Amino acid sequence: MRGHLIVAVLLCTAQVLALAVGGSACAEDPATPVVQPSLSAPSLEPTLKPAAPALTPTAEPAGSLPLAAESTPAPVPADPVVAAIRLKLADPGLRKDANPDDLAALAAFYGMTTGSPLWMTEMGFTAKGQAALFEIEKADDWGLSAAAFELPQAGDLPASLEAQALAEIKLDLAILKYARFARGGRLNPSKISDLFDQVPPLRDPKTVMSEIAAADAPDAYLRSLHPKHEQFERLRQALLAARARVDAGGKPAANAVEIRRLIINMERWRWMPEDLGAIYVWNNSPEFMLYVVKDGKTIYSDKTLVGTIGYATPVFSADMKTIVFNPDWIAPETVVTENLLPPLRSENYSILKIHKLSVSYQGNPVNPTKVDWGRVNILNYTFSQKAGPDNVLGKVKFLFPNKHTVYMHDTLPVRRKYFQKPMRAIGHECVRMEKPDKFAEVLLAEDKGWPAGQVQDLLDHSTNSPVTINHEIPVHMTYFTAVVDEAGKVATFVDLYGLDNKLATALFGNAPGFPLPPPEPKRPQGEEADASSLANRTATSNDIAGSLQGFAGD
Repeated sequence: MRGHLIVAVLLCTAQVLALAVGGSACAEDPATPVVQPSLSAPSLEPTLKPAAPALTPTAEPAGSLPLAAESTPAPVPADPVVAAIRLKLADPGLRKDANPDDLAALAAFYGMTTGSPLWMTEMGFTAKGQAALFEIEKADDWGLSAAAFELPQAGDLPASLEAQALAEIKLDLAILKYARFARGGRLNPSKISDLFDQVPPLRDPKTVMSEIAAADAPDAYLRSLHPKHEQFERLRQALLAARARVDAGGKPAANAVEIRRLIINMERWRWMPEDLGAIYVWNNSPEFMLYVVKDGKTIYSDKTLVGTIGYATPVFSADMKTIVFNPDWIAPETVVTENLLPPLRSENYSILKIHKLSVSYQGNPVNPTKVDWGRVNILNYTFSQKAGPDNVLGKVKFLFPNKHTVYMHDTLPVRRKYFQKPMRAIGHECVRMEKPDKFAEVLLAEDKGWPAGQVQDLLDHSTNSPVTINHEIPVHMTYFTAVVDEAGKVATFVDLYGLDNKLATALFGNAPGFPLPPPEPKRPQGEEADASSLANRTATSNDIAGSLQGFAGD
């Protein structure tokens, strides 16, 4: 046997030398085999494994000359299961219902794979494959739904290469779907409501595949994709406790609403930025509260007023840029069109006089009595109010530029009574706080190291004075209707704008226990969202002017 092998090697060596000297006689003679050089050890296999279709350039056909050194090297033939995976990924039947980005990621991953499959063997799933599969089966513990993932059977013994390929692909697709859902990609926030101006921090599926392939523990990797925010984990623990109460015989209906509310708020945390900031401002509209958080600890809190359902405060994140002391006020578009235009068209100019509003066009003062407000575009005009005791912004405003033109500010003394009410949705979209001077002191102490007296001096003596924030202080405008304290106690808040109802419908298909709030009532000019305190307004009051107090500064 060994002698025959030596003879064969000598004969082939002679043929290669003859080809180099005398031309391509061996290549033209079909009866004469060509032995390609190889760095691998001699194989005892009786036949060569068939080459698999690949997404990379194929090798030269047998019998051709070797590629030049500068040419792209031919890929190593794929493992038979990997070759079958590549074919299956091109199957229209498989592609019909799968996420196209996930399929592209798998095509790229397996197109470059030269070794064995990631999860499968002839005897079924590897230990790592089973770990990933079992983790996805526990998706309910993370506020997801295990039923949303189509998983292969962990104990299946595939009968063919095709069965192995299909099982591998099915687990891959479940992994990529889980990764997307864990990071907020289950729903598009803006499709739930245009109030949600958020982009979930999704991870590229190609990155997911490369990371999980390199992970020692795929199950731990999948868990790591969920939000790291403390509130998310507290909500998750509250969810597990609520489900345990159901298993122990708790009230199913009440617990069902509680469980859904926890899941709804966990979902909203998935839409938040991964990094909230070393120091940040948290405005939570349903709670009517703001917090300043530093290194995970709350260092300041205050009551807030937010917009009514008709002028809802949106949800987004932006960086604090400027604090303006004793600012002028520029009437926003909604106030101009809804509160100023109707009386001006009726030639009633008292609203301008009473609230000391000046009118300008392209920076030049205008006499409002000389303008035909029924014919001009009122949005081309600027209505402003100088700083002072009657200014609707009060003594300070906080700017964090955003497309909603929403900011935070002080308010008129007449409105401070609303901070003592449990329902504090009045006016337009902006947020007002009870103690704006203290809020400014906290921010400027953190940003510049200023003492409180320096801030108070600006409040008392400056006019329209901006102070730039030099360090990054994100402002997170949020809508959480459930918050969990350090002891694990869940506090719930009114679904101010009916967004729990909308998200419950999107997540669960229905929303029992989450009624929509009534539409904002049509109230007489001059009344706030909480109209009862103004019910005794006299007939001699200027209702048009009063309406500005209800809406201005937002």
